[in-house]
Amino acid sequence: MTRLVELVGAGYAYEDGPVVLSGVDFGIAEGRALVLLGRNGSGKTTLMRMLSGGLRPVPGELRLDGTAVAYDRAGLTRLRTSVQLVVQDPDDQLFAASVEQDVSFGPMNMGLPAEEVRARVDSALAALDITALRDRPTHLLSYGQRKRAAIAGAVAMAPRVLILDEPTAGLDPDGQERLLDVLARLRAAGTTVVMATHDVDLAVRWADDAAVLTPSGIRVGPARELLSDPELLASAGLRQAWSPAVTSFLRARALLGADAAGPKTPEALAAWA
Repeated sequence: MTRLVELVGAGYAYEDGPVVLSGVDFGIAEGRALVLLGRNGSGKTTLMRMLSGGLRPVPGELRLDGTAVAYDRAGLTRLRTSVQLVVQDPDDQLFAASVEQDVSFGPMNMGLPAEEVRARVDSALAALDITALRDRPTHLLSYGQRKRAAIAGAVAMAPRVLILDEPTAGLDPDGQERLLDVLARLRAAGTTVVMATHDVDLAVRWADDAAVLTPSGIRVGPARELLSDPELLASAGLRQAWSPAVTSFLRARALLGADAAGPKTPEALAAWA
């Protein structure tokens, strides 16, 4: 699989702090939904900030399309037109007076013509289903609306890779499902999506691939296979996902064939039963 962006031999330590990541070889494959999991302090946020250019790996390098990223203005501009990070708290990202002004900030800074900026803003607002909020002051938005406005600002940059830090945190179940619908539409339009989460059930249901950060390193593989490993999950401070646990239970009692896929949601289990 083609890796759009990747870290090679990468490490990072904060000033006067311990080494957070060391010897990391990790990439984001084009067209895959990737989920990042690990306990607090495992390095997920540091990893995402390195992938998006916010932190520079020392040692190691970040590559975009196989070419090392230069940490000058031109190099970072090239990276950020391809990779966008949306942080967990939308209030750390939203700063303009209105939704439209906030979403237009990135494209305007790219020096795009006004017509293209307008088209990108219109498209991003529509993709996040917040067109009606175009003129709304950002401080008057609900939490879920602020989440979507922050994502719209990243989408307006037309990135090839969208990295989201805990995008469903703080959302009610309806808000989570609406956001997942948005991400499905973005993926269908060609955006590669990466999500950091502590929700293992969501990860199993949503992702193609998973990267689990543990004290011994990063394990990467197919999400359903990797997140069915109880020892790996325990080492990362994660509980076992509902779906693999039920599937294992059914197979142990000969209620499900060895090659059959188990139910992914309680609703699917009810229908299967």
